[in-house]
Amino acid sequence: MMKTNRRGFIKLGLSAGGGLMLGFNWSSAVASIENFSAAATHVDFNSYLAISPEDVITIFSPNPELGQNIKTSFPMVVAEELDADWKKVKVVQAPLDTKKYDRQLTGGSGAVPHSWERLRKAGATARQMLMEAAAKRWSVSASTLTTNAGFVIHPDGRKLTYGELATEAGKLSVPADVKLKDRKDFKLIGTAVPNVDNHDMITGKPLFGLDFYREGMLHAMIQRPASFGMKLKSVDATAVKSMPGIVDVVTFKNNVAIVGKSTWEIMKARKALKVEYEKDGNIESTSDHDRLFKELLDKPDATVRRKDGDVEAAFKSAAQVIKREYQCPFLSHAPMEPMNFFAHVKADGVELIGPTQTPDRARNATATLLGISPDKITVDITRLGGGFGRRLQADYVVEAAELSSLIKAPVKVTWSREDDMMGGSYRPAVRYRFEAALDAKGNLIGYKLRGVGINAGNSTREDNFPSGAVDNLLIESVDHQSPITTGAWRAPITNFLAFAEQAFLDEVALAAKKDPVQFRLELLDRAKQTPIGAIRYDIDRMKSVINLAAEKSGWGKKKNLAQGFSVYFSHRSYVAQVAEVEMVKGNPVLRKIYAASDCGIVINKSGARQQVTGGIVDGLGHALYGQVTFKEGAAEQRNFNNYRLIRYKEVPEVEVHFVDNGIDPTGLGEPALPPTGGAVANALFKATGKRLYNQPFTLQEEMKGVKLEQKM
Repeated sequence: MMKTNRRGFIKLGLSAGGGLMLGFNWSSAVASIENFSAAATHVDFNSYLAISPEDVITIFSPNPELGQNIKTSFPMVVAEELDADWKKVKVVQAPLDTKKYDRQLTGGSGAVPHSWERLRKAGATARQMLMEAAAKRWSVSASTLTTNAGFVIHPDGRKLTYGELATEAGKLSVPADVKLKDRKDFKLIGTAVPNVDNHDMITGKPLFGLDFYREGMLHAMIQRPASFGMKLKSVDATAVKSMPGIVDVVTFKNNVAIVGKSTWEIMKARKALKVEYEKDGNIESTSDHDRLFKELLDKPDATVRRKDGDVEAAFKSAAQVIKREYQCPFLSHAPMEPMNFFAHVKADGVELIGPTQTPDRARNATATLLGISPDKITVDITRLGGGFGRRLQADYVVEAAELSSLIKAPVKVTWSREDDMMGGSYRPAVRYRFEAALDAKGNLIGYKLRGVGINAGNSTREDNFPSGAVDNLLIESVDHQSPITTGAWRAPITNFLAFAEQAFLDEVALAAKKDPVQFRLELLDRAKQTPIGAIRYDIDRMKSVINLAAEKSGWGKKKNLAQGFSVYFSHRSYVAQVAEVEMVKGNPVLRKIYAASDCGIVINKSGARQQVTGGIVDGLGHALYGQVTFKEGAAEQRNFNNYRLIRYKEVPEVEVHFVDNGIDPTGLGEPALPPTGGAVANALFKATGKRLYNQPFTLQEEMKGVKLEQKM
């Protein structure tokens, strides 16, 4: 049920002559009503839902779309409760508007969990008002009417389209309460719906930031320091300024911008730029980080994140202690679309257009830079050609805004692939040390984890599994501050922690002489029966994906196949995976990965499968190949020639299953990635007898002489 107020907008009706406009505020999910004719000029982008007299339903999707399918799944939820005909739905990306939309960002796999009920109530409120309008016309009670596929239906079979009713509905009071559908009555939610942008992407329509063009705008590329910890010393742009198409060369802060009439001309001109840099802080290399990791793992001081029981006593009394270390490198986000943004700073305001995961952050950062009110800045969001956390940052947006303010012209700043690789916000490098204490019966009586990260803050997740299942537990972290910029990378922290933890638990299970799946289930049973401290995960939900993955993969029942198991909780959801490796002529071949996911109600089966599959492919590729190393502050991987991504022929078969528990949706954009490395590493161990402790796998000593066969 819902209450109502009069902020924000849901609109029905696109004609100046009339129609219904419902106010809608995302934070409270409440609606109000205004006469649409008074605001007809504002229907395009200051509303949430529109129905034209021609019966075209327009649903505005507020959150940035970067491939997570939000632009399809959000409108599906609204259309479901509206009881609309999906064939008549037109989906439009909404611009930034914090007065009408709450949490208008893409990150943390949180969009659907946050907006699920708000979206449902938005559609249900409009549907109720349309039914009341029809009831007045037919002089019957609204309770006797039904809806289906965009029609309000009379008991005698008469029906009216939503478009026919919009104007009349606009004269009614908004109902104080609306009833949401029972899950059994869903018609659209839970089906497979193609991405609403599929046709435009396939036919090359201008959807992405790189596609954006406006007559009269200038283009710019920026020369930044190649090494972290360096600053600009001198610039010689004499040769550049005389080159064809070059309009200006602008130096600001630590940047030199080449401004011109086309990207080709400015790319050529930048090669002629002469720039000198000087040291401005620490200059670090990967060799420095390797040394620091070892020192900090042995450092007496660390931040204690969690301590249960008497850890020291447990380890002293242990019949067996297992101790292992795991390390991961920096990673680039490497989206297919490099950073870019358009900015036009004018006397009366600022216009920003481009791909951003956090449009409000971009606006606020620009407002701070220019010393103006955020209300004077508009942000239009294009489709994002990938992001994975990189576009949570606003640095590339602020660059464009600052440059526009300096040259007093509209400008689009574009990063090259090398700019993206060398000046990005990387996944932090991390090293973990795990220790487990077993008693004589193979029970886990003690557990230690210390994480050392580069700019990671807290490189652990202290309330995740197996916390709560072990009587004596210690989790610590140590952080090293580096000039190398780092930030959220798909499934922050857990993207590697899950591999390290699940590979370690596999080894502990072997030492305890227990089946890896059964070992985890026993720990979960202990956590449920005699919980130790607070936990963030749901024991039953985790057990459900473990059992489903084991069932669907035929765990332990297949001959000539080595199976590896992994399970992880992140972003409110649970994913268990089983990887299968076959030995062919002495080399391991990754044949298949089974995934069991619990993300609550699945809105779009097609999109959900793609999210799980995509997460697995991303996790697999980076576990096998991904790394960024540094020499004297500069990234050594500068393009895809030496930053290795997984290739299509290397992707195994992926079989996806979902737990159907009927709870409200939880996150799905990230949770399938963390378990993948562990499942594959554990399967490779069973196949080859070689344990993997560091990523990327293909560069480890354990993999020397092992050829990872490719799928053909």
